[in-house]
Amino acid sequence: MSAVRAQVLADLRERISSIEGEGAKKAGCLPFGVAELDAILPGGGLANGALHEFAGGGSGTVDGAAAALFVAGIAARSNGPVVWCLTRPDLFFPALAQVGLDSSRVIFVESDKEEDVAANMEEALSYGGLGAVVGELVRLPMVVSRRLQLVAERSGSIALAVRRWRRQTEANDFGQPTASTTRWRVSVLPSQALPVPGIGRPQWFLELMRSRAGECAEFYVGACDDKGRIHLSSGSGHGQDQAGRSRYSR
Repeated sequence: MSAVRAQVLADLRERISSIEGEGAKKAGCLPFGVAELDAILPGGGLANGALHEFAGGGSGTVDGAAAALFVAGIAARSNGPVVWCLTRPDLFFPALAQVGLDSSRVIFVESDKEEDVAANMEEALSYGGLGAVVGELVRLPMVVSRRLQLVAERSGSIALAVRRWRRQTEANDFGQPTASTTRWRVSVLPSQALPVPGIGRPQWFLELMRSRAGECAEFYVGACDDKGRIHLSSGSGHGQDQAGRSRYSR
């Protein structure tokens, strides 16, 4: 990318941000610490004061768990308490700790109905001063996502929506438009090969499917480490196809 083109894109992003009302409050961002990934995100990372959406690459539990761990790694790198809103208390605490999210930092808010999950997210975001607010949702209607986005903008907190499916038909809802600033999809890949017998570091196929005022991209990454950090695997980059996706992603 030439310097002139980069400057033009930066100016356009700033103008779009101002039109959408985000320029009024500079909440900063949470970088991944991966130059190639941060470079395609406006501001150089996941925007604070915004809603971000995540899902597994398929409708199965394996990719869904990878998406939840990706979100947990992001929350682990934030500053302050984390509120996690859900209806199914099935999170595996050792797995959260493995990606750097200590359970002592997390306030779990359990609800009977999914509608209450969105309401609890909105309440937590309104409180402010939190590292991240996470919500597990099957559906994310435009009206609900817009409310969460607006509240996040006012408070400056980062909102992370994990889309979790119970059946294949629910996964089709992921293609519907929402007000999320970014939309991600995570698929499980075979773990990294080791020079000796054993299980290597898990790998994911990471798709940035939507980025407001930014670009879409695909990356092969090593799963979050105990600090919540990811790293690029070989073969990662723009324009990669999805042939390497796990057999669980259907």
